[in-house]
Amino acid sequence: MLILDAGVAELTPIVGRAAACRQLGRSRAGHYRDQREPFHGPPRPRPRASKPPRALDETERQAVLDMFHSERFCDAAPAQVWATLLDENTYLCSVSTMYRILHANNEVRDRRNPARHPATVKPELVADAPNQVWSWDITKLAGPQKWTWFHLYVIIDVFSRFVVGWHVATRETAALAHAMIATTIERENIPKAQLTLHADRGTSMTSKPVAFLLADLGVTRSHSRPHVSNDNPYSEAHFKTLKHGPTFPRNFVNLEQARAFCVDFFEHYNNHHHHSGIAFHTPADVHLGRADDIRRSRQSVLDTAYHHHPERFVRQPPQAPTLATHAWINQPTN
Repeated sequence: MLILDAGVAELTPIVGRAAACRQLGRSRAGHYRDQREPFHGPPRPRPRASKPPRALDETERQAVLDMFHSERFCDAAPAQVWATLLDENTYLCSVSTMYRILHANNEVRDRRNPARHPATVKPELVADAPNQVWSWDITKLAGPQKWTWFHLYVIIDVFSRFVVGWHVATRETAALAHAMIATTIERENIPKAQLTLHADRGTSMTSKPVAFLLADLGVTRSHSRPHVSNDNPYSEAHFKTLKHGPTFPRNFVNLEQARAFCVDFFEHYNNHHHHSGIAFHTPADVHLGRADDIRRSRQSVLDTAYHHHPERFVRQPPQAPTLATHAWINQPTN
């Protein structure tokens, strides 16, 4: 800053102070501030604001407050009181002054106690192995006619991205969600107090049958915040992969076609889709614990390629992508 201020001082006699600051990229206000000599004396006392001469005195303010406390006006709004008194040839103060007096005495509030919902807690979930955190959701598949839909229920493992359970039905109900979740947990042999099941706040996700089932199985229940789709990113991203695929049809003729498509899609997704979020492994490789061996095999291939042609790798020897040790939903920033 000292160098910039020196440059401003040299150019000021030639082009003026404002132009000099502009040419050197120096804030003119900052330049003026730095030119002032620092004040080393005691802090200057701030003058107290004097009471306006037109303000009501304490006796008049108390009279307004007593009037609102009276049986006649205890339930009336200030504007109604002001108009009533004015019709009776009485003027105490303006409506805004009435509000200021009431506010100063903490007497301005709703007469009824409105519902005050506490802020919804931001879900923060982490998994460092498969079958620790699952995410599930329901999406619609277009049916044969307009406004007809099939409903696809999907449970995905957050760490491995493996689809552990899915079901296609003609409707969305808590009973179907209950049955799918129970079957999936039994098939994966999940012990109690190990799994957290995360979902948004749909009717099936927050239903009592699902809540009672998870409590009986010892599964922790987690929900997204209202109207925050980013709290369920794994299910949302998975549905995008599903619907943006080249073989996804515009609509399904019947339920059997929808189920047949999902059989092929989930078999390919779990066993053949190299997912960028898990170091380009397939979800099955990560879910079944084969990812470390596959990475070592990949690294061996890359080492051989580097040995034969090191000149083709300019910056450093090639490294096979490494699987992340943790998968988060809303990772804390601090």
